[in-house]
Amino acid sequence: MNRPARPETVLVVTATERLSPTMIRVSFRSEDLGAFASSVFTDRYVKLVFPQADGEVVRTYTALNPSVEDGTLDIDFVVHGTEGYAGPWAAAAQPGDILVARGPGGAYAPDPEADWHLIAGDETALPAIRAALAALPADARGYAVIDIPAPGHEQHLDHPTGVEVTWLVTGGHTHHAAEDAEGHEQPLVTAIRGLKWLDGRVHAFVHGEAAVTMHGIRPYLLKERGVPKTDLSISGYWRRGRTEETFREWKRQLAEAESV
Repeated sequence: MNRPARPETVLVVTATERLSPTMIRVSFRSEDLGAFASSVFTDRYVKLVFPQADGEVVRTYTALNPSVEDGTLDIDFVVHGTEGYAGPWAAAAQPGDILVARGPGGAYAPDPEADWHLIAGDETALPAIRAALAALPADARGYAVIDIPAPGHEQHLDHPTGVEVTWLVTGGHTHHAAEDAEGHEQPLVTAIRGLKWLDGRVHAFVHGEAAVTMHGIRPYLLKERGVPKTDLSISGYWRRGRTEETFREWKRQLAEAESV
């Protein structure tokens, strides 16, 4: 059974801004952002299409601050030199450049009825973390733990005063390392395990490197802390030592194994 095609939106670059040494915000305008009219998720994502000589490359990114009325939105790109397709494109983007976005999709928004919130991830999840923190009620409580590669990569985030934000410096993030270092970034796991567990119902959003999120943090939250699956949004955005294509295959195999 074929899935219905996602709507396509033509995006035109209007400006770029360096948010940190490894993150660039690209601002866009569109003649029609109607596809975003009913989008309520803070992990709202689009599939960006990057034309190549031998076809096209599609990459997934969080869409920030969409305004259907003004026809504007922002996308934050992690840039590691000339690595990959999307990062170099963003680094070289100029006003007038065009991209096609398919979507949006999404599945998470912080539940205002939760007693507290746990939001965590590495810099690839930072745009979605930013959107989640901004959407929290003013009286929200909880934690946000953000793994960054080096000092100076911190960014300004709007968040309730009751949410404690921790910038965790763990070293460089190399998406395509020579070896598949399972659990290489365990400091994020250690940091989350070390948080004082608050009373009441937690709503959690944890995304980033797959070995860390799925093999390190997920079992702790589900099994040790007893967080219901319905109160947990967790997945890997990338996996150390794998290309985008082999990572997608790994995710497919993991989903199949868990469905048995």
